[in-house]
Amino acid sequence: MTKKNKPNSNALFKRAVNNMPLGVADSYRYWGEENTVFLSSMKGCTITDCDEQTFVDFRLAYGPIILGYRDERVDNEVINAITQVGSISGFSTGLDSDVVELVKSLCPNIDKMRFSNSGTEAVIGAVRTARGFTKRNKIVVVEGGFHGLHDEVMWKSDVDNWDASTQEDPEIVPFGGGIPESTREHQVSVPLNDLDAIDAVFAKYGDDIAAILIEPIMGNCGSIASTQAYMQKLRDVCDNKGALLIMDEVKTGFRVAKGGAQSLYGIYADLTTYAKAMGNGYPVAAFGGRAEVMDTISFAKDGVTHGGTYTANMVALSAAKATLTVLKETDALETIARVGKEIQVVLSRVFTKFGVEHCFAGPDAMFGVHFGSKVPQNYRDWKQTNSDLYTQFALNLIDNGVMLEPDSREPWFICEAHQTVDLKWLEQVAEQSMADAINVK
Repeated sequence: MTKKNKPNSNALFKRAVNNMPLGVADSYRYWGEENTVFLSSMKGCTITDCDEQTFVDFRLAYGPIILGYRDERVDNEVINAITQVGSISGFSTGLDSDVVELVKSLCPNIDKMRFSNSGTEAVIGAVRTARGFTKRNKIVVVEGGFHGLHDEVMWKSDVDNWDASTQEDPEIVPFGGGIPESTREHQVSVPLNDLDAIDAVFAKYGDDIAAILIEPIMGNCGSIASTQAYMQKLRDVCDNKGALLIMDEVKTGFRVAKGGAQSLYGIYADLTTYAKAMGNGYPVAAFGGRAEVMDTISFAKDGVTHGGTYTANMVALSAAKATLTVLKETDALETIARVGKEIQVVLSRVFTKFGVEHCFAGPDAMFGVHFGSKVPQNYRDWKQTNSDLYTQFALNLIDNGVMLEPDSREPWFICEAHQTVDLKWLEQVAEQSMADAINVK
């Protein structure tokens, strides 16, 4: 980090390790004993740590912040809901349909919807509903996609330790301990944008495939995107084989376009998951889709069960209503895309100056940076990029006041408040960070 002497952060970390494993509430927040970040405030597109270091933030809590931290248009509606109605009751309110109808006005793929509290919960609900509707078991997932932290989807292709010179597929491994081997039984993995692999998996398991689960633009893999042909292939094979298409738009929903990634492709899912940008940082998520599929959720003998104590609480739904209203009625997303494109121009100029081959992947609102000559088409292609140079560049940016995840599998997230960033300053910081990265190399 910028300061080498961080007394307040160090003190907080020493306290935290006595209270939480690794000293953090979420394992991904652990950046080592010296560099784990403790914040004191957030506003707009900046965050300030407890040692009074301020950063321009392109991490944005892994993507939920779409307007900016502490956006008053959202926060005031949440305050009104709490003071005038309450936070939670265990019953329904008109806010439920207010938010669903807003989503339906933006997303033609949604007929009916249910709420949850996180992207993980939304994916669990969508997968269970797909199985209940199809009476099948297997779920096809795509290498490099991320679908939350529940055991069945916490199996990944070990591309990090894969020898790309061989013709063998990467080994499928769990994220870590505590994940039973049995949870792999009904999950099948395929590479992104590989049409033949889709045919092969349906030839082998077709009668028992309930759904294909995919991030159309992979938010944990540098925004590597599906091709138009691949998305059409998935839609066609699901229609022909009686499986459902689930698009995980936890990161892309209400960020890359008002209608999400599906509106960019013009190809629509049977079920979709949403979270993150839906509430500008408040914990709200949802899954929904075709009415006949969603109506599988019922009290019938073979109906799907869905619920949760905190589901559709007034804090979450008031935030979602306010955020979606802003996104629907203003040019916020156009501003975000414009700023994202301007930042890519700045970065490209810096990379070119230092002779670094580079390309950008994904939409301007959550673009990936890859050091190589070609845009990766799947997770295995990412292995061929110079991710070590990227990591050093990113760490130098952090030292110079720009916060991002130092892993090229994480995109740069843009929010509306980034329109205030001084691009000349950013270019100077990027130049210094790249110069120092190349010297280290």
